Amino acid sequence: MTFTFPGPWLGGVSLITGPLLLLAGSVLRLGVPFFYPDQLDAHQRQPLLWGTAYALFLLGTVMLWPGVVTVAVRVGATRPGWAVWGGALVMFGLFARAFHYGVNTFAFSLAGSHGVPVAQQAVGAYYRYPEWVVSSLSLPVMAGWIVLAAGCYLSGTLRLPYAIALALMSGLMIGVLKGSTWASVVQVAGLAVALVPLGVAILREAARPSRRAVLRTVPLLVLAVAGSVVLGRLG
Repeated sequence: MTFTFPGPWLGGVSLITGPLLLLAGSVLRLGVPFFYPDQLDAHQRQPLLWGTAYALFLLGTVMLWPGVVTVAVRVGATRPGWAVWGGALVMFGLFARAFHYGVNTFAFSLAGSHGVPVAQQAVGAYYRYPEWVVSSLSLPVMAGWIVLAAGCYLSGTLRLPYAIALALMSGLMIGVLKGSTWASVVQVAGLAVALVPLGVAILREAARPSRRAVLRTVPLLVLAVAGSVVLGRLG
């Protein structure tokens, strides 16, 4: 049997959990104006809710990469060019979003320690700062989902309605402390509509692991996650 990375289990779980986490984070941020001054004010008023919303979106972004690779591998079986360009552009876009969510976390910390006005000034200064690496990834963020969606349709990985739903993600705004609108919820919902059923189908097709493999893998996975959390909290 030919081995493909990341494999059906990691890829299938990613295709289900990544979009749903992104959707949950997007929905929780509804009801507050889109740009960073209001986002910081909202976090100051409801730190648990807003911190959870942003954390869920970041976790969804991180969780999504194995699914993107899995989709690209499927597309590449018949449309390798579309798979390479679509998969690569989407991955670069995910890196950009993860970077911005790191800045978001710092801004929330700054608001808590030095007050919202200081954090607002810092974020405003960031937008004027001549950062060029991540800002140059705006095109991949927008174009990647369209290219990947086209590859999914042309390769038969997704039917046309699902490919169109996937392409909606190209309109999701990127940047530091960008909130949610109903349009952004629809765009992320399109991602879920396109990828969650595919993830379920991939898991159903996957070979079932043996009891021995499950008993060996699950404790190691729990220990790895717990160790990562503890080490992260220790700094």
